[in-house]
Amino acid sequence: MFSCRDFCLHFKIPLIYRYSCVSAQGWIANVRGGSISSQGKHIKSSCSLVAFNTDQAVCPSSLSFPVPDLVTDLDFSPFDDYLLATCSADETVKLWRVCDLDQDQPSNAEVTLSAADGRLEIVLFHPVASGLLAVASARGVQVWDVTRDTALTGKHTPSAFIPTTITALNTRFSLVFNYFKCSLQPYSDANLHLCLQMRQQEVRLWDSRKLSSSLIKQQTDSFALHVMGFHGFSVVCKPDLSLSLSVSHCLTDVSTRGVALVPKLALDVSCCEVLRLMQLTDNFIVPISYQVPRKDFHADLYPDTVGHTPAMTAEDWWKGENKQVLTSSGLVMGNSMDSPSSKFRHIQGAVLHRDTHITNLRGLHLTTPGECDGFCANDQRVAVPLAIAGGQIAVFELSQPGKLPDTALPTIQNSVNVADFCWDPFDTHKLVVAGDDAKIRVWQIPKGGLTETLTEPERVLRGHTEKIYSIKFHPHASGLLASSSYDLTVRLWNLDTGEEVKRLCGHQDQIFGMAWSPDGKLLATVCKDGKVRLYDPRKSTLPVQEGPGPEGQRGARVVWVCDGKYLLVSGFDSRSERQLYLFSAESLASGSVASAPADVSPSTLIPFYDPDTSVLILTGKGDTRVYIYEIVPEAPYFMECSSFHSSEPHKGLCFLPKAECDVCDVEVARAIRLGKTTIEPVAFRVPRVKKEFFQDDVFPETAVWWEAALTAAAWLSGSNGQHRKISLRPKDMMPVSEAPKEAPVRKYLPSSVYLEEKTDEQKKEELLSAMVAKLGNREDPLPQESYEGVDEDEWVSKELTPQTHTPDD
Repeated sequence: MFSCRDFCLHFKIPLIYRYSCVSAQGWIANVRGGSISSQGKHIKSSCSLVAFNTDQAVCPSSLSFPVPDLVTDLDFSPFDDYLLATCSADETVKLWRVCDLDQDQPSNAEVTLSAADGRLEIVLFHPVASGLLAVASARGVQVWDVTRDTALTGKHTPSAFIPTTITALNTRFSLVFNYFKCSLQPYSDANLHLCLQMRQQEVRLWDSRKLSSSLIKQQTDSFALHVMGFHGFSVVCKPDLSLSLSVSHCLTDVSTRGVALVPKLALDVSCCEVLRLMQLTDNFIVPISYQVPRKDFHADLYPDTVGHTPAMTAEDWWKGENKQVLTSSGLVMGNSMDSPSSKFRHIQGAVLHRDTHITNLRGLHLTTPGECDGFCANDQRVAVPLAIAGGQIAVFELSQPGKLPDTALPTIQNSVNVADFCWDPFDTHKLVVAGDDAKIRVWQIPKGGLTETLTEPERVLRGHTEKIYSIKFHPHASGLLASSSYDLTVRLWNLDTGEEVKRLCGHQDQIFGMAWSPDGKLLATVCKDGKVRLYDPRKSTLPVQEGPGPEGQRGARVVWVCDGKYLLVSGFDSRSERQLYLFSAESLASGSVASAPADVSPSTLIPFYDPDTSVLILTGKGDTRVYIYEIVPEAPYFMECSSFHSSEPHKGLCFLPKAECDVCDVEVARAIRLGKTTIEPVAFRVPRVKKEFFQDDVFPETAVWWEAALTAAAWLSGSNGQHRKISLRPKDMMPVSEAPKEAPVRKYLPSSVYLEEKTDEQKKEELLSAMVAKLGNREDPLPQESYEGVDEDEWVSKELTPQTHTPDD
């Protein structure tokens, strides 16, 4: 039981809606819309959640947060589906970090801002800058950077304003930010706003440069407005500023307490859905879907929409910068002929069940060097650094999930701070650790895991004269390790003998990252001196190629992609914004052949590349978002796929061998995610319909890279190995490429169906359709009849009509 000061959040159910008004099964039932009176929104939606005010929470699939006073408005961040801002009558603004339903929800807000300006009525995230909020009260407007304790501005009251009787949210919010000279209209002219005056049942058009009166006022059908409860408007502004208004009705038989627009990126483009609303009523949340009756996906319906990455920081905006959020083509389906599309565009990341988690982690070291991945995992165990003197590392067995005891755990004691560490890819019991004392320690983990603290390593490698940056194992040769150091050298080690076998020179500054080529012949490095270099260690100690790398000097990583034809570097540009760069491995001196912007964040993006699918997965330490791209060897090179968002910042991701993936569930990658107190498996799946078949187009034969192809001595003598390949297809699954073709479905029902006597329910539906048609003047031509560029046979033959549904209690 909750008071009227609580608010609830529901996870939305992914549905494909066939009609203008969804079926009863799509409704969220047993909610209780709040009876509070405020100027703010009563319901708000992100791509993943819908939040609303309520008097009483009774839905088991909801979350609630206690707020000390009346919640007057709420808003989701446009760049983070799980970040919600609320304002209330107690003169405070709170930011809530929402977790998954199976996780413990925070009892307190992540951030609390004390506006102290009377009862707050409106809160709004900036649509371009990250971490920027506008807050409005009866006394004026304040703008806040959520990372600060004080407002960026004092109280301001605009000299020109739209009358308060107008309830169109977009207009009121645009006014708040336009007062501070920021253009916030990415979809249309920055100075024209559409306003809905529902009480007066009219539509108005305003010019924000002259708010004393509206430019256009057009009356709507008051009877239809009263009966339907909500209008769907299609508005065209003609050169003479006349207003062309097309009305689509949605009959729901319920009163409306509030309506939220679902972000474009969440629409179901497979059924040509162009708009979706979440209607809050007394007892339900009703999804309302608007679709264009086309047979297939049409790119003309989905121009590039605003993306999910902020264009600048709050500080940049306050300094006077004005940028627009980059557009995203994320709505385009794979069958669009206008631009190339990835089969992995709709890849989905999901944390596996809690039964597979390791919980109650304590004392994690959260400030490992930037060149270190933060933790490491193989298919059997995970190693994580602890914030305990002596460079201690804890090792956990993945086969033993559950809550860890509160008592001290056995650890590996390195006696010095840990710089980097990694598992031997060919020996799941061997952990190699680089320390601040320029030494590399080799540890052997006993079978079954740590049962006592280890203090003596199996072997210690000495040779570097300065602190070590990072270490990388050779992809084919067993016992061959590369290390980079502050002494500006890269050294190769034979772990079997403990000897240094090669020393590579030529770097002028800190070595940010290094990576072996897929065939194991070359070693690539990216350096703080702004260079990307290629070494052939068996032929020369100096680079065989070098070229210009990222301009930013905050950190970088490098990985080989596209069968070793390209190098991908994640780094920073001259403005310290995260960027991805693609270099041809044959011509580094020519510079990058393509680049893609990421976002603004201090941590370096750590890449993982799957050579089977050419999918690149990146995230940074402390991030909540995981970027996913398919990399192709020709333009556009970067094909953005759906991102995975976690509810709280993570330490990073470590990916497991391909054999760990559940191919029956079309899982193309399996990762281990390290949180502040948890270790969680994460599955990345490709949504497919015919899961009973093996999806051989996304699961080609995979290289067994967890088995050595040759020894370190053989590689040093000039030999080159190659991993054997195996099929991941279970013996009892038929490849989808060999699946029998389905018989074509008849487009029209046989005539006998139409000759049968109609039921009372069919007659009722026909009568209702006739009444709606009469109200909407259905004898008028459809708007699409005057559109050009769409063939006549692309329209669905049977016109879709709104339907009314009343869900069972």
